[in-house]
Amino acid sequence: MTVVVSRAGAAVLAVLVLVLTTAGVTPLLPTTLLPTATANPAAAQTDPDEPRFLELSIDEVTPQTVTITSESVVTVRGTVANIGDRDVEDVWVRLQRAPVVSDSAALRTSLSLDQAGFDTVGEFEEVADRLGQGERADFELELPLRSDLVPSLDIDTPGVYPLLVNVNGVPEYGGAARLDDARFLLPVLAVPASDEVTEETETGNGGSRGTTRSSDDGRLDREEKAFPAVPPDVSRPAAVTMLWPLADRPRLAAGVAGSGTEPVRLVDDDLAASLTEGGRLDGLLRAVEDTARTEPRVLEGLCLAVDPDLLVTVANMTRDYLVVEDPNEPTGDARPGSGTDAAVAWLERLRALAATTCTLAVPFAQVDLTALGDLADSSLTDSALESPATIVDSILGVTSTPGVMWPDSGVLTEKTGSMLAADGPVTALVSDNALEGGRALLAGTSSTPSTAPGGNGFRISGVSGLTAALFDSSASAALAGMGTDPQTPSFVPSSARYDLSRDSSTARLQDALGALAWPAMVPTVSEVTGAALPVAGRSVLFAPPQNWSASPDDAASVLSMLSTLVRSGLTTPRPLAALVDAAANTANDPTASMLVYPEQAITDGASATVVSEAEEQIGRLDAIQTALVEDPQAQLTPQQFTAPLREDLLRAMSLAGRRGADADGAYATGEHRASEVREAVDDIYDAVTVISTGGVYTLTSEQSPLLLTARNDLPVGITVRLQVDAPDTVDITDIGPTQLPPRGSRTLTVPAQISDSRNLRLEFALTTDSGLPLGSSTTVTVRSNAYGQILAVVTGCAGALLLFLAGRRLLHRFRGEPDPADEGYEK
Repeated sequence: MTVVVSRAGAAVLAVLVLVLTTAGVTPLLPTTLLPTATANPAAAQTDPDEPRFLELSIDEVTPQTVTITSESVVTVRGTVANIGDRDVEDVWVRLQRAPVVSDSAALRTSLSLDQAGFDTVGEFEEVADRLGQGERADFELELPLRSDLVPSLDIDTPGVYPLLVNVNGVPEYGGAARLDDARFLLPVLAVPASDEVTEETETGNGGSRGTTRSSDDGRLDREEKAFPAVPPDVSRPAAVTMLWPLADRPRLAAGVAGSGTEPVRLVDDDLAASLTEGGRLDGLLRAVEDTARTEPRVLEGLCLAVDPDLLVTVANMTRDYLVVEDPNEPTGDARPGSGTDAAVAWLERLRALAATTCTLAVPFAQVDLTALGDLADSSLTDSALESPATIVDSILGVTSTPGVMWPDSGVLTEKTGSMLAADGPVTALVSDNALEGGRALLAGTSSTPSTAPGGNGFRISGVSGLTAALFDSSASAALAGMGTDPQTPSFVPSSARYDLSRDSSTARLQDALGALAWPAMVPTVSEVTGAALPVAGRSVLFAPPQNWSASPDDAASVLSMLSTLVRSGLTTPRPLAALVDAAANTANDPTASMLVYPEQAITDGASATVVSEAEEQIGRLDAIQTALVEDPQAQLTPQQFTAPLREDLLRAMSLAGRRGADADGAYATGEHRASEVREAVDDIYDAVTVISTGGVYTLTSEQSPLLLTARNDLPVGITVRLQVDAPDTVDITDIGPTQLPPRGSRTLTVPAQISDSRNLRLEFALTTDSGLPLGSSTTVTVRSNAYGQILAVVTGCAGALLLFLAGRRLLHRFRGEPDPADEGYEK
C-alpha cells in the first residue's frame, strides 16, 4: 500500500521523527519520504529506457565556499521542472551529505555514489502539491553546518563534502519514488563559529528551517558560540601552479593558401562575440586582470597558456577580414567581419598582461600529438611544436617559457614523447594518471617518490631527455566540466565518468571549487596506509582544458578561490618555471616512470581518415614548396604561401570539441577541413600548366623549333621542367629548368628534330624539378615539310642529272656539233 502524506501530516511526522531520533529510536518513514536506492544512480538517471518525470537543477549555493567568516547555514536554491508526460503530485526535496572526500579520485567518484552513501540527511520540504506537465517550481533548502537539536550537515572539520539534493514525487498512475537528484561539492576551508539552533520557522515554500539564538544586537561573540570555530591547518601549505588557457576552436576558413594581400576568411564571427566585453575570452582575460589588482600574489603561480592559432586569428582580425556565408565553401561569398575593434582591444590587453605574467605557448590548434607523431613529418612537426613559441613571442612581444610542452590530451605515448624530446630535453605537463602509479607518485605515497622539490617531477622511462610534471586529474576533470560546453577529458577513468549535461552550471562550478580546495586540505596522515603525507611545499598543478568554456563569472570564481587559498595561508603560489626546472632536474634519476595511454584517448583522437589525408597532402606541400622561387624582393615567400595549408592540416587534427557533447560534429569538421586542404593543393598544382600556341605545327625543316607557353597562376614564382612524350622519330632537346614569374607566363622555345613527314602527336607537360606533375598536359600535332633521307637522295640525283646535262651541252658546243636537244628549235 502506498502512503501519501499531506503537508500537515508531513509536519506532524517531522516532529515525530525528531522525538524518536532523540530517544534513540529509528523511525520507519512512509515511502513518500524515502528515496529509492539504486545500485548505480548515475546509470539509473541516464537510462534511456526509463521514463523521466522531474528534472532538478541547482541554481545557487550560499556560501559557495565555507570560510571562518561565512554564515553557519548552507542555503541551496534550485528548480524542479516537470519534463514528463503526466502530472506529478507531492513533490518534496531534501538536502543530504556524503562523508568528506578522503582522496583525489573521490572528487569525481563521490558525485556518482548511490544516494544511500549520502547518509547525513535533512528534512524533506514540500515544493508543490501538484506539478503539471511543463511546469516549474522553485525551492530553497537550508541546513546548519552543526546542531545537536535539529538535522544539520554535521560538518565540524574543514574538508570537501559531497552534497545531494533529492526530489521525490508521485507521478500519475504510479507510486511514490525518487524522481531525480543533483549533486555537487561544498568546499569547507574552515568551520565558522555558530550557536545552537533553538527553534524552527516556516520557510516560504511550506517547509521549516532552524534559527539560532542571538544576542540583543543580533550577533554573538565568537567565544560565546556553542560551536567554536575550527580554523584551517595552515602548517603545510601546498605550492600551487595554475595554467590559464587562452584558446579557441579553429576559426580560419580551410583550404585558403597565403596571398599576402587578400583579407583572411573565418568560418563564422563567433570569435568577435567572445572577444567583446562579456564574452568568454574577454572574461578569461578580465579575471586575470582583476586578480592582478586585488591579489597579485596569485599571479606568481599562474601562467597564461596561449594557443598560437588563436593569436594568428585574432591578429588577422585586427585588420579587415571576411566571414564566409557557407563554411563548406571557404572561397565562396563572404561578408565583412564585425570584430576588428574587439580584436584590437583584446590583443592590446593581452600584450600588457603577458609582459608581467608567465606565458606558455601550447602546440598549434590543440593538435593531436599522437597523430602528429605517427605522421613523423618534420615540417608538420615544426609547425606544431617549434613555430608556436615564435608566433606567441612575436605577436605578444614576450619570451615564452621554454623547454615545456602541454599536450591537449594530457597523455602521451612513448613515440610521441620521443618526438617531443627529439631536439633536446623537454618537460611534459601531463595528467597524474598518464604515468603508471601516477596518483601515488603525486601524493608522495609511492615506494619511489619524486626527488624533485615539492614532489612533482619524474623521469620518463624509455624516452631519453623527457621528464614530466603532473597535474591533478580530478581537478582537471572538474575544471573541464565548467561553462557552456562541459567536457570529460580523455584521461578520466570510466569509474569517474558521468553525464555532465545532467548537472547545472552552478553544480559544476561547485565541483570545480571543491577540487581546487582539496589539495590544500589533504590530511597529514594517509587513511589507507597510516603513513605521513608530504610535508609543506608539496607541488600542485591545476590544468583546465585548453579550449576552456568557463563563463566570465566562472573564471572570476576560480581565481577568487585561489586568492582565498593564498590569503588564508593554505597555499603558496609556485611559478611554472620553478616547477619545470625541478622536474627537468630529475632527468638523471635512477628510477623512471612508465607512460600510460588510455583507450579513451585513442577514441577521442584524430580520425584515421584525417591522418591519412594529412600524410598525403603534407608530402605534396613539401614538394611544391621546394619548387617555388625564394625571392627576397617578393611580397610573399614560398613558406608564407604554403604555411596556411600546413596549419590547416594541424587544425584538421585538432582535439578541440572532441570530448564534448558534439564530438561527432568535431570529427566531421576535421574531415571536412582535411578535404578542403586536398582540394586547395590540387588547385596549386593545377595552377601551373603548359599551353600550345596552336593546335597544329607545320615545320619548314626537320630542325625547326616548337613554341609553347608555360603559365603560372600562383602568387609566387616557380621552377618547372618540360616533359615530352614523343615518337622515336622525334628528338626533343631538354631545355632544362625554367623559372616562371608570379601570375605570369613564359614562352618556351623547344628545339625539335623530326625525321618523319607524317602528322605526329606530341604530348607536353610541366613537372617540378623532382618530377611531380603540374597542371594538365597539352597535345600538339606536328606536320613537317621535311622528307628526310628520301629528299636528300632525290635532291642529289636531280643535281647529278643537271650536271650531266650541262656538261653534255658544253661538250657539243666545244666540238662545234649541234646538240640533239636543240633539234627542231633551229631557225
